[in-house]
Amino acid sequence: MKKKDFVTLLLSVVGGLLFSIGMCMALIPEWDAFTPGVIVCAVGVVVLLVMWIIHRKMSGKAAIAFSGKTIATILYGIFSTLVFGAGMCMIMVWNIMVWGIVVGVVGIILLLFLIPICKGLK
Repeated sequence: MKKKDFVTLLLSVVGGLLFSIGMCMALIPEWDAFTPGVIVCAVGVVVLLVMWIIHRKMSGKAAIAFSGKTIATILYGIFSTLVFGAGMCMIMVWNIMVWGIVVGVVGIILLLFLIPICKGLK
């Protein structure tokens, strides 16, 4: 295993665990730890962003140039993720099963469209 892959693996696991534990802390009412959960989740996101930057640097890739297409793709990804998350909230929090499934599937379809947007069709 190459050094960059090991570092990426290690930071991905740590960041993913912090993010998921923070989400659980914030969203499970029995834990009563919303504010600490948000903080732990934010630390997880920061670790994942640092991992991404370190991986690009260790791979010898240049920093990403932010063009109009890059910003539009990022905004589309955020919107798609929010639609998917709204569907999950409709099911798990608000007990709106049928519409939650519909909104969740629409979110999944929107997220799947990110593949041709990022990679292109050949």
